[in-house]
Amino acid sequence: MTVQTWFITGSSRGFGRALTIAALEAGDQVVATARKPEQLDDLATAYGDRLLPVALDVTDAAAASAALDAGRERFGRIDVVVNNAGYANIAPVETAPEEDFRRQFETNFFGVYNVSKAALPLLRAQGGGIVIQFSSVGGRVGGTPGLGSYQAAKFAVDGLTRTLATESAPFNIRYLVVEPAGFATDWAGASMDVHSIPEYYRGTVGAFAERLRGNDAPGDPERAAAILVRVAKREHLPSHLVLGAIGARMALDYSRTQIAEADAWQAVSASADFGAPYPVDLPADTEK
Repeated sequence: MTVQTWFITGSSRGFGRALTIAALEAGDQVVATARKPEQLDDLATAYGDRLLPVALDVTDAAAASAALDAGRERFGRIDVVVNNAGYANIAPVETAPEEDFRRQFETNFFGVYNVSKAALPLLRAQGGGIVIQFSSVGGRVGGTPGLGSYQAAKFAVDGLTRTLATESAPFNIRYLVVEPAGFATDWAGASMDVHSIPEYYRGTVGAFAERLRGNDAPGDPERAAAILVRVAKREHLPSHLVLGAIGARMALDYSRTQIAEADAWQAVSASADFGAPYPVDLPADTEK
């Protein structure tokens, strides 16, 4: 099987570290980026010159280009670009510090934008490649109280990726949006701050924060990483891949609800066009 070279952001922990190890165990090469690349010293010792640790803050566009160039210089090409770096803090949209809301979006969306944009000339010049964007099942279904910035960014990543897939299709660049549900990483641990939650948001944002801290996530990041390495070897990729049984159920329920709603309102939607029958009856005004 052909050896692939991976470029993975946020490789020091969580999904990024699991994916770095899975790719190396499969015999591939990895450019592993992190804000503190010394956190990858143990992997560098274990896997030798098949691993290139590189310092990268994904919010720095110039650094993203430099990191990709360093990987290409070492390994000759980059086959799989993985935008994994990201984090979430919890706060109601109404009371969340604006600086924190923007900072999250800067990493979770513009970090993906910076790396994706920097990778395009490289992938185009070499005749193709794969871009894997880490979203979340919340980036599909939304509506999680307290995660306004994080989920808004994930929706934006999905929109950006759909456009990239269309624009760069002639260059044999393929895209996969990964949508994990709850996994046993430190996403909800040391990486997350829970801001002050006013009493009037205790029933929504507060309840979610308590539930998140109190539950063990069922997802195994090592299994997920191994799945992604196998998927990246395929000729044909899914556009989106939900990971975790809970996430799969959420995605299916959401899609069915969306289809039912679009169908119920189809005649109303069509009536907005010139020449279409107008007015038409609205659907019955009942609860879902």
